[in-house]
Amino acid sequence: MHLTPAPLSIALPAVDPAQYGVAVTSGLMQFLQDLTNQIQARLRQEYEARYEAEYEAHIARIDQDVERRVEALVEQRIAVRVQALYEQLLLSRRRLFGRSSEAHAAQARLFDEADALAAATTEADETAVLPHALPVEQERVQKTPVARGKRQPLAVELPRIDIVHETPLEQRICVCGTLMVEIGEDVSEQLDIIPMQVRVLRHVRKRYACPDGDTAPVTASWPAQVLPKSNASSDLLAMLLTVKYVDGLPLARFENVLVRSGVTVPRQTLARWVIGTAQALQPIHNLLRDDLLASPIIHMDETTVQVLKEPGKAAASKSYMWVQTGGPPNRPVVLYDYNPSRSAQVPVRLLEGWHGYLMTDGYEGYGAAARGTGVEHLACWAHARRGFVEAVKIQQKGKRSRADEAIEQIGMLYRIERELKDAAQEERHAARQTRSKPVLAQLRIWLDKTRPLVTPSLALGRALAYLDKYWDRLVRYTERGDLPIDNNRCEGAIRPFVVGRKNWLFSDTPAGAHASALIYSLVETAKANGLEPYTWLRRVLRKLPSARTVDEYEALLPWNMHATDLAMETMD
Repeated sequence: MHLTPAPLSIALPAVDPAQYGVAVTSGLMQFLQDLTNQIQARLRQEYEARYEAEYEAHIARIDQDVERRVEALVEQRIAVRVQALYEQLLLSRRRLFGRSSEAHAAQARLFDEADALAAATTEADETAVLPHALPVEQERVQKTPVARGKRQPLAVELPRIDIVHETPLEQRICVCGTLMVEIGEDVSEQLDIIPMQVRVLRHVRKRYACPDGDTAPVTASWPAQVLPKSNASSDLLAMLLTVKYVDGLPLARFENVLVRSGVTVPRQTLARWVIGTAQALQPIHNLLRDDLLASPIIHMDETTVQVLKEPGKAAASKSYMWVQTGGPPNRPVVLYDYNPSRSAQVPVRLLEGWHGYLMTDGYEGYGAAARGTGVEHLACWAHARRGFVEAVKIQQKGKRSRADEAIEQIGMLYRIERELKDAAQEERHAARQTRSKPVLAQLRIWLDKTRPLVTPSLALGRALAYLDKYWDRLVRYTERGDLPIDNNRCEGAIRPFVVGRKNWLFSDTPAGAHASALIYSLVETAKANGLEPYTWLRRVLRKLPSARTVDEYEALLPWNMHATDLAMETMD
């Protein structure tokens, strides 16, 4: 800031020439002092006036600039917020009214948490490898037309009852008068069903005594029972567990089913039978856990469950069902565990002493277990892909975005996995090194280039942040040929529980929740091993009361039974 002082007007004092000397010196000094004071005062006035005017103008310019910048920033943030809310609205509408099956729409979501799966009970099996991201037109060209009108043959293990139809005798007389002879037959099959039959088993124990009365009478022994003090047979308990945990039928509805057959069993009694049977099946569950912890790879996930009478918690609060899957390909194991908490200490407890590769989603609660010695953490590519699928759903139709680019590159990884589905582990590992790693490297470059260009609060920004955060865990599946690329195996195991939960809604007590976890473990493991749950439970509950040794319990495990043998028992 440059200030130019105004001209000064100084009145010089009159001095007598004869009086020079000390007086002159004194007057001159006074004059100079007055002159200096006037100059300083004038300069101060001019400076203050000019400075104040320019200061106010400068402050006004700063205020205007700040105001413009604040308005622009507010408008930008409002626009981002509005866009984020708009995206949430679109996604919510699509979840409510849109199709959720990727078998019908390549851009649809696979699995969010277990709750989303329950809304798509007709969805194709998601334990299979994700479809690669190809344009819809190309997908249609490559699909093989499905033959229509061809009826699937009925299962060979189903019992057959022959109903023979013969031509009346008068119609078997030839025109020549000769009786026709049988030369063959035509067989057609119909599927039939016998409604559930309720009956009473009368156990008649004969009593014997010596006619002379020399010894005490002898009574035939009572066969061992799963629930000795109840009047429920093993087969009834097997049916009870099946309708609740396989078919998702609440106990109140099963109570009504029994009433229609003329039998009254209160739902409280049914609940006690369920809990008691679960306690009797605990040794089977323990053996399944031993097999799971012997596996080098374990999948984990969790979903919510409501327990009304959990001590210290409100009835409406959330508890959790933790699910683990593992085991070798020919002996898969599915285990459920109930816990009122989602604490990180739960997976630590469940995996105590185990070493191997742990596959999970992005929930940080698994971090404590994965930080244990000998535990390697893998992340799920299906979850990483899901964020980009969400971003695609909210973009304009016909418009290609960065989310489409990510989906295509992830689709390339899944295409490689699909082609190697039946390959040996060594071949799959080699292919991952030569084919998958270059795709991952390209995807990493794309991620680093794209992320700074996208607003973090938008759907695409969140998807990019997730991919970046878990990148090190996502790429670890290439380390070996037997490691999974995603956690779909565990998420598929959660689905039956969530579908059932939509029917029975809640557990009344922690004991009931623990019983549900145990029984879900057994029936889902049986299904994973190709067994029909009811026939397997029927065999187990018939043999369980007499089992005493580890070998006898081992014989009841699903992989030690054959589906054909179990199916034959349905004719008993």
